[in-house]
Amino acid sequence: MKFYTTLPTVLKPFFDKELLAYQNAWDDGKLTIAWKHLERAHIIGQKYPFAHTYIHWKMIQFGVRIKSTKEVIGQIPRLVFGGVKSFVGKVPVGNPGGSNVPALKPFPIEEDLQVILNKI
Repeated sequence: MKFYTTLPTVLKPFFDKELLAYQNAWDDGKLTIAWKHLERAHIIGQKYPFAHTYIHWKMIQFGVRIKSTKEVIGQIPRLVFGGVKSFVGKVPVGNPGGSNVPALKPFPIEEDLQVILNKI
């Protein structure tokens, strides 16, 4: 069994780029675009416990900011268990991470994200 820990150096710039794009869209009031960047960061970082947990924390913050009880409540188990599942390599690949999708369902990965993930 392979144990995952931190985000590989090759993925970090792409992860950080999505977080910056999230913040910029949020600052501009473009909430749908901001959320999309959090989902993309989730897909990039979901195999790595610290990155995975951090994104679910950001998703909880997003839910609080938009006053979405559904998102906040839906993120709590993801925050608690997501990093553990990452650590042991049991994540639903491509899952965007929001409470609007089943937590354990894999999803197809967008082509540009697959190119990024293929770098590892």
